[in-house]
Amino acid sequence: MSDQRLPTSPGFWRSPLRGPWFTSVLGLVLLAGITVLFVTGLVSYAAYNPGLSPVNDQTPGKGLLGFYLFTWPTRPYWLYRLTQGVHVTLGIALIPVLLAKLWSVVPRLFTLPPARSLAHALERISLLLLVGGGLFEFTTGVLNVQLDYVFPGSFYPLHFYGAWVFFAAFLVHAALKTPAALRNVRRIRQRPRPESDLRSPRPDPPTVSRRGALWLVGGGSLLLLATTAGRSFDGPLRRTALLAPHGGAEPGGGPGGFQINKTAAYAGIDPAETGDEAWRLVVTGRTGTVRLSRADLLRGPLHSSSLPIACVEGWSTSDQWWRGVRLRDLAALVGYDDPPDVLVESLQRHGAFRRAALRANQVRDPLSLLALYVNGEELTPDHGYPARVIVPAAPGVLNTKWVARLTFGDLR
Repeated sequence: MSDQRLPTSPGFWRSPLRGPWFTSVLGLVLLAGITVLFVTGLVSYAAYNPGLSPVNDQTPGKGLLGFYLFTWPTRPYWLYRLTQGVHVTLGIALIPVLLAKLWSVVPRLFTLPPARSLAHALERISLLLLVGGGLFEFTTGVLNVQLDYVFPGSFYPLHFYGAWVFFAAFLVHAALKTPAALRNVRRIRQRPRPESDLRSPRPDPPTVSRRGALWLVGGGSLLLLATTAGRSFDGPLRRTALLAPHGGAEPGGGPGGFQINKTAAYAGIDPAETGDEAWRLVVTGRTGTVRLSRADLLRGPLHSSSLPIACVEGWSTSDQWWRGVRLRDLAALVGYDDPPDVLVESLQRHGAFRRAALRANQVRDPLSLLALYVNGEELTPDHGYPARVIVPAAPGVLNTKWVARLTFGDLR
């Protein structure tokens, strides 16, 4: 077998498209895009209020990586819808750029010798972590967006640790390569150093120019953007989200005809437990415990909020009209004029976040409700009947459905 037929030989890679300029343009796009992805990912982490451990965040051994950023605000009420929509939509739109970038540098993965010096060895290790981490993060992200939970373990810690490995390698790689990338983009005809030259020594005849290839990659990203971004908007644009979670259609019609992530059947809800005769809301606080039927709640002062639901998978509903009892009024029933944090427990038996905690600022917000109605009618079983939490700017999983117990001031 000829050396030219081995991937370790430069002559094995025949595409005339590979070269420093093509790779550098893609690298600079990823430099900007992945930075935004990492920042919005940290923002999403903060939105779960991970300081409320071990309820909201059970990531093992996170140490300094799990530093708590700040108490997540409740205003503007569409904040999480915006930040997570940007995170997921941008991540999907960058997939063609990432794949093109990896294709453009694949010859370097087979370069011999594997390491010419200690510095070169560190660079190669960072490159392997960068490629592996990037593929892992984008793959698990897309699977999570489409609700295909085929990966082992929980998505939350897997994506969390993967992000730190990937971004650490990304920072090392960016520090080493960004200056050269900027030079290559500014000086298209610059003759690169031999060790950085990705061009084939015996290229095949070109069928498309490098600029044409960039237009193809950019067109693929724009197509993904156009078929994903609509899920974060209301009105006709939602129907353009063909590749978004659950496609572009709304589930069913009527007042309850908006997005459902987990159905009552999936969560293991027993209808016998949610009937008016059986169900009671247990509220515990400083002055003891009270048990409230749905009729008791309906006799209290009811308030309304117009709020969306936005989930980590990137989908969001349009604003829905919720009506119910303010969380701060329920806190007052058990002795709190100034509400503390609250532990919310659900009747659900299957799935994550059967228990969720909310910060005091979320409890105090007048838009935060234990909702009994949506869009003028009782909650449907899939939307959390007999009662669910709805909180402005909170991730969807913290808007607990089928609520059974509220414990104020004690998150154990």
